Amino acid sequence: MKNAVLSTAVLTLAVSLSACGQDALPPSDQPTVESTSDAAMDEMAMPTEAKKVKASGVVTAIDTAAGTITLDHEAMPEVEWPAMTMTFSAKPQVLEGVKVGDKVGFDASIQGSAAEVTAISKN
Repeated sequence: MKNAVLSTAVLTLAVSLSACGQDALPPSDQPTVESTSDAAMDEMAMPTEAKKVKASGVVTAIDTAAGTITLDHEAMPEVEWPAMTMTFSAKPQVLEGVKVGDKVGFDASIQGSAAEVTAISKN
């Protein structure tokens, strides 16, 4: 019963916020995948220990206030991730010197579903 009431409250909040044009959930420092289906995400490996990867991609968004960068990146075989567009956390100094549309090479640290760009350079 308690779960049903809680589920109803969460659903009501989400629908109400959606009707007002607001997101139902606050942004998090977890990566968001914009072009991969939920089924594909369920099949993706999520490393339990931190893995360092090198990849390339195109910058599609930067939010310096939130400390995030969104990259349309190539596949990352080291962590068994397909090519996709996703948002990574990044320290402000890492975001300096890049802008939307730049083709970049980047280093990332990935642990579980948390991913952080640790270095980036224009290609």
